[in-house]
Amino acid sequence: MSEGHRITIEQGTEHVRVERDGVLLAESRRPLLLRETGMPVRYYLPQEDVRIDLLTPSDTHTYCPFKGTASYWSRPDAKDLVWAYPDPKPDVAEIRDHLCFYDVEVVAG
Repeated sequence: MSEGHRITIEQGTEHVRVERDGVLLAESRRPLLLRETGMPVRYYLPQEDVRIDLLTPSDTHTYCPFKGTASYWSRPDAKDLVWAYPDPKPDVAEIRDHLCFYDVEVVAG
């Protein structure tokens, strides 16, 4: 990691839901919380808790020098709605097989 840039990952217990246009795309009580310098907290959800069947793989790929190359999935009305790092860098290996959405709802209780 470069000086001044940090990424921490911790196992969360929050109840996280992702819904789009009334369709439940993901629900998990075992998110990974990824905190990265200068970025909002991101919830990485186990692949088994995401309705991959409701998403379409995208041609988009982005590269992060700290996490690696990301792959994206879309919905008909939402391009690149969710992403994952299939082969993450060793420092963030925990996020393998987890997906992250831009917008999640953390359910209280």
